[in-house]
Amino acid sequence: MGPVKIEPRLTTDAVIAADGYRLPLRRWTPEPGVPTRAVILALHGFNDYSKSFDGPGGYFAGRGVAMYAYDQRGFGATRDPGVWAGGDTLAADARAVLKLLVKAHPGSPVFLMGESMGGAAAVLALTSGEPLPVRGVVLSAPAVWGFETMDFWPRTALKLANAALPGMVATAPPELNIRPSDNIAMLRALADDPLVIKGARVDALHGLTEMMGAALAALPRLDLPTLALYGAHEQVLPPEPVAKARALLAANPKATVKVYPDGWHMLLRDLQAARVWEDAAAWIDGRLQD
Repeated sequence: MGPVKIEPRLTTDAVIAADGYRLPLRRWTPEPGVPTRAVILALHGFNDYSKSFDGPGGYFAGRGVAMYAYDQRGFGATRDPGVWAGGDTLAADARAVLKLLVKAHPGSPVFLMGESMGGAAAVLALTSGEPLPVRGVVLSAPAVWGFETMDFWPRTALKLANAALPGMVATAPPELNIRPSDNIAMLRALADDPLVIKGARVDALHGLTEMMGAALAALPRLDLPTLALYGAHEQVLPPEPVAKARALLAANPKATVKVYPDGWHMLLRDLQAARVWEDAAAWIDGRLQD
């Protein structure tokens, strides 16, 4: 993040950060006259952007829960698509926006939701700095594949590539055949969406990996109600870091871990996504009664 220039603020379609950086914003709110029972800040995944929450955003708004999502730095319609801003900066942005939402919705409990990379950003936001007035966090397939859980050769190759060719764009080889979801129509729409980044700079992959490792290390410090969601068909994240994260969360008395037998990595947009939304809504309702 750059030097502080202004007070952060919300506009109708953006978050203006303290350094003046503009984060395009989407919001899904209850119908006029319907009280806002709670507020969710949703953080999208790597190479994705805020539109990814169209489905759950509309669902939650229909239940009296407002959802906000912004394009994180380096993604979507921000000014530097593909350029890695740093995990600390992504977490700082989330903390700033959470504070803005608390002010904008006095009396309405605020929750944080993170999908994949957004889950890592959520964990870092909630475990750094002073405690935030957040009622709980929902982590959907949180990305925690850090260097310490990588095999030797992939770890070494990424570090060498980052030192030699940080700006080179890498894409996953087709032969890996990694399937992120069973919702083929949605995946095709993402492939056609110009705001969804295809491939990634090597330095962005390196920075993401550092961020994921930091999030895994921070999980034991996550000290508020947590709902962690996983799909049994997870292919984007390897089994070892997922197992480590699930074990850490299972040991946390404030955390609930749920695994969907028909779920994939993109649980909030899989074919059975509505069931995931319903479970998250029921969990949030429970926190509102605590």
